[in-house]
Amino acid sequence: MATSRRLEKLLDYLRPHWKKTFWGIFSLLIVNAVGVYIPLLIRNGVDELQVAIKFDQILYYSLLILGLASILWVIRMGSRILLFGVGRQVEFDLKQKIFNHLLTLEPSYFADNTVGDLINRATSDVENIRRLVGFAVLSLANTAFAYALTLPVMLAINIRLTLLVIGVYPLMLVLVQLFSDKLRFQQLAVQEELSNLSDLIQEDMSGISLIKIYGQENNERQAFRAANQELLKANLGLAKTRNLLFPVLGGLASLSLLVLLSLGAGAIASGEISIGDFVALLLFVERLVFPTALLGFTITAYQRGEVSIDRIESILTVEPKIQDSINAIELPKPIKGWLRSQNLTYTYPDAKTPALKNVNFTIKPGETVAIVGPIGSGKSTLANALPRLLDIGIDQLFLDGKDITQLRLGDLRGAIAYVPQESFLFSTTIQKNIAYGNILAEQPDIENAAKQAQIYHEILNFPQQYQTIVGERGITLSGGQRQRMALARALLVDAPVLILDDALSSVDNQTATDILKNLATGTERKTVIFISHQMSAAATADRIFVMEKGEIIQIGTHGELLQEKGLYQSLWNQQKLEDLLR
Repeated sequence: MATSRRLEKLLDYLRPHWKKTFWGIFSLLIVNAVGVYIPLLIRNGVDELQVAIKFDQILYYSLLILGLASILWVIRMGSRILLFGVGRQVEFDLKQKIFNHLLTLEPSYFADNTVGDLINRATSDVENIRRLVGFAVLSLANTAFAYALTLPVMLAINIRLTLLVIGVYPLMLVLVQLFSDKLRFQQLAVQEELSNLSDLIQEDMSGISLIKIYGQENNERQAFRAANQELLKANLGLAKTRNLLFPVLGGLASLSLLVLLSLGAGAIASGEISIGDFVALLLFVERLVFPTALLGFTITAYQRGEVSIDRIESILTVEPKIQDSINAIELPKPIKGWLRSQNLTYTYPDAKTPALKNVNFTIKPGETVAIVGPIGSGKSTLANALPRLLDIGIDQLFLDGKDITQLRLGDLRGAIAYVPQESFLFSTTIQKNIAYGNILAEQPDIENAAKQAQIYHEILNFPQQYQTIVGERGITLSGGQRQRMALARALLVDAPVLILDDALSSVDNQTATDILKNLATGTERKTVIFISHQMSAAATADRIFVMEKGEIIQIGTHGELLQEKGLYQSLWNQQKLEDLLR
């Protein structure tokens, strides 16, 4: 991203808080104006005291300077509070904006971008921008005002001495420019290595059980040490550059004082300047030394901010591939749950062969359909396509006769309850996990959903029953309990279409069969799509779709398909053989 573009983004971040930013910068202008006036008062006092020493004059100047210094301190503190407050507000806004934007992106984005890296961008990079709009803006504004107000006054006192004193400053600007790109690249390297380390920590904490089962603690320690070593290397490289640049900048800034001290005595002796002028020039040069020496730290904050702007904007500029079309329509009520596929074809990005190929079917409202087939046959891809978790083409999938790509996403997903293969639970109570899709649900409704999912009696045996904390990702529960908890969550939503994507794989065949039978009865039957490798449970469905290599190759009831020679018969016989061998 070009520098001008980064500055535009920086202004965009600051725009909502322009009033505080303006008053913070204006306060710095006042601070620097007062800061220029105080040395002039001292000059006048020194020159007057050369003529005649009067106690009342000394007291007058002392009290006036003390009063102005106190006012200056108060205003300076106010400016810091305002500008640092703006930095904190920008930090808050960016974190909120990043989180809100991530929620709009499709699951495939998170498969391509690691969680650790996204967390690092939302924390470390946002913090760098906070420093940029807080410390760096304050420092740059202060430096600009210091030079703009101080130099004219110094030139008015003595042009020759002023030009000689500031003659070293252009060298500082050249030095800063030479180191600018190197600092940016080194800062980028630090941020990337920090993301890699965050990825490793997040992954290891999530897979800690696997690490212990396979006794890989030592390997993981070595992997962490290697990643940590790379981060240390990047940090040391950045520190080396900074430690080379900053002392040189400070030394050049201090050199101006030596120039003035060496030439000032001769100028006083020749009558070119007065002693008061010399004192004022010393104070003015001292005023410029600090912001100039601070320039190195300001540059580092700016370089960090520039790198972080690029990294954050790389998230915010990603357009969701799946979103409401311009002319998105409302799904007519009542929703029947009639599903139809017409030559549905889908190929994953970078894949050579389609995951779904010319898939055609019609599922009637209230019908229970089981989808079976070998691993990789396209079952889960079809399940993800129905609620439009995949970016499928137009005129391929229809709900109640409406093309799902033309429906409002909120309506479409509100009509479909989907239980994926991995039953994710939040680190909160059982009650809140079940009620996640319907947070206003009453306790009797939550319990009824638990009964339908065959998890009710097990919940009653937990220490705190529905108030039991399930732990991160439901770690305190068995696989079957997590799956039935996720099913209860979907049932509580009471959507007309229910998709179970191998969602009962950890549940025994009898329980899975009982759950399906319960779903197939009642006055308000749902349209149920049951994807499973449990053939005995799938056999209870109204119809069965058999998939292979992305295509539906057989459709029929359990009895009909057993009469056909084909994949279904092979899968059924294989399971029967496995049951006998157990």
